[in-house]
Amino acid sequence: MKTDQLVQLLARDTTLRQSPGRSLLAALLPAGFVTATGFALLVGVRPDLPAALRSPWFDLKVLLNAALWLAATGLLLRLARPGASLRGWWPALCAVPIVLVLAIGVELLRVPPDQWWTLAQGSNSTWCLRVIPALAGAPLLAALLALRNSAPAHPARTGAMAGLMSAGLAATLYALHCPDDSPLFVGLWYVLAAAIVTAAGALLGARWLRW
Repeated sequence: MKTDQLVQLLARDTTLRQSPGRSLLAALLPAGFVTATGFALLVGVRPDLPAALRSPWFDLKVLLNAALWLAATGLLLRLARPGASLRGWWPALCAVPIVLVLAIGVELLRVPPDQWWTLAQGSNSTWCLRVIPALAGAPLLAALLALRNSAPAHPARTGAMAGLMSAGLAATLYALHCPDDSPLFVGLWYVLAAAIVTAAGALLGARWLRW
């Protein structure tokens, strides 16, 4: 039997006890609770949150990370089902970096060049690189364990998307704490933190989701 035929049979198989979506939901709810609890107890929201909500850069930072989280979750659900179409979610995911690049361009035009690195470096870049991967750990492991029986056609790609989804959730929470709202900071340190988690997901997915 050819691989393509096997993938189509798995896609039509109705003997699975749970759909990938239900398995993911059952795993991610407690993992999300662990992440949110860890954030509340160990990190917490920034003390000037009411004032920050009136800042367009802060609002954009939170919205972009939330959009990344939702779009990556949608794509992960599609990748978990062999033969499922990926249409619809790719444009949503691609819109996130496009909007971020546009925001960076606006800031570069508004801020003198001698301040660019100061804004990009921010005040807690190393903390960002530690907290986002740490918060992403529980949902990433939960997603990979939940998807082990879903037979994804592309294990490494599915694992990478699980990492991106987890990084999006962690970054959305961390954005409520982070005092650095500059798109330059987000484009450097948030992206680097998300890349670390995504790479970890790809490596783990290639091993754990292989069939």
